[in-house]
Amino acid sequence: MSGFRSRWLALGVLCVGTLMVILDGTVVAVALPTIQTDLGFTQAALAWVVNAYLIAFGGLLLLSGRLGDLIGRKRVLLAGLVVFTVASLLCGLAETQAALVVFRFAQGTGGALASAVVLSMIVTMFPEPGEKAKAIGIYSFVQAGGSSLGLIVGGVLTQTFNWHWAFFVNVPIGVVAVVLAWRLFDDERGPGLREGADVAGAALVTGGLMLLVYSIVEAAADVRTLVLLLLSAGLLTGFVVRQAKTAQPLLPLRVFRSRAVSGANLIMVLMVAGMFGFQFMTALYLQQVLGLSVLETGVAFLPTPVLIAVISLGFAGWLNARFSARWVLTAGLGVIAGALVLLARVPVEGHYLVDVLPPLVLLGAAFGAVMPALMGQAMSGGDAGVASGLINTTQQIGAAVGTAVVAAVAASRSSVRPGLAGLVDGFQAAYTVSAGLVVGAGVVALAALASRRVVPTQRGS
Repeated sequence: MSGFRSRWLALGVLCVGTLMVILDGTVVAVALPTIQTDLGFTQAALAWVVNAYLIAFGGLLLLSGRLGDLIGRKRVLLAGLVVFTVASLLCGLAETQAALVVFRFAQGTGGALASAVVLSMIVTMFPEPGEKAKAIGIYSFVQAGGSSLGLIVGGVLTQTFNWHWAFFVNVPIGVVAVVLAWRLFDDERGPGLREGADVAGAALVTGGLMLLVYSIVEAAADVRTLVLLLLSAGLLTGFVVRQAKTAQPLLPLRVFRSRAVSGANLIMVLMVAGMFGFQFMTALYLQQVLGLSVLETGVAFLPTPVLIAVISLGFAGWLNARFSARWVLTAGLGVIAGALVLLARVPVEGHYLVDVLPPLVLLGAAFGAVMPALMGQAMSGGDAGVASGLINTTQQIGAAVGTAVVAAVAASRSSVRPGLAGLVDGFQAAYTVSAGLVVGAGVVALAALASRRVVPTQRGS
């Protein structure tokens, strides 16, 4: 893989694998209402179609990165692509709620294995600074563009065929990616598993997150929920204790000594919790209240990811050079919270152009400015590998917890009144909670981050 052409072909393979994982998130989001109707999910339980994937992905990212160091990144990449592809096929074949949730967890496992090693493989393939910047830029663009493409692909497949094809589409892409990755990447030997992979740590954090999300989704004020929350807290505390004592931790606690890194990860959890919950609720509102088709829903979402790509690739660098990351984050998070407050006013007799499109435009523009600034802060404390894995993990945790919270709030509020009026009440309450989470992220940005200018490190994850 030393030749110029081979390296760029290998980058293309990595981008194809990344595109498959990115597509899956937005393709499934558009198909959620159809899945709910076909398999009989309740609104609260529907969150598990998203969260089973996110919990496995977020909980196993750190372990996957460590496995890449120990047994070779090519092996971990291939294992991830194979698991993701097979799990996608099984998701498409699923005929029950339980089967779909289980196979979504398997999908998340494959996504974590494949995604954890991609950026480090790119850095290794392109050691020269100019080529490295170009390669990471291409990778970043694929991540941004994949979200937009997934909305259209999800709408076309679900409306033309059915929701099963939202998963089947991954199979041919995955097969091609596996074959090319096998041929193009060099085999490498790590020190082996004897160096320690901390499987116990991964089990603790994943189990703790699953119990936490399950408790939120169930949202029952009873002894069982309290016990589950206590068990979740115990597992997560056990993870922290283990990381402090084990010789080869998944997450060295020294990374939290940096105020910028700690603040950035807390901001990420709160911001993504609000933003991902918005995506989940808006897909349901557009189809169940406004009566849009699946394809129309995909097109309706497009302004947000397109603006994210344009602002993050075209203007974010200038903003962060002109202003401090602290103020870019604070202002951007304020705009995001304001857009969510606007969505919290959506009526039963709403109109997309009046009630939904303006907040989507604000969300896309603000998020495109915020994300690079946040990544720059997250990567500013040294320990680049650990910091990269941590910010990816907190992103997935925020998405899982946010989806669970807004789904539980919406379901609880909707139950008060029957029909569309109750459904919209639930959506309004969910948007309000999402706005509150983003306001919390803005408060953390003001309190935890310094006002100095930090030009963000460009990265694609």
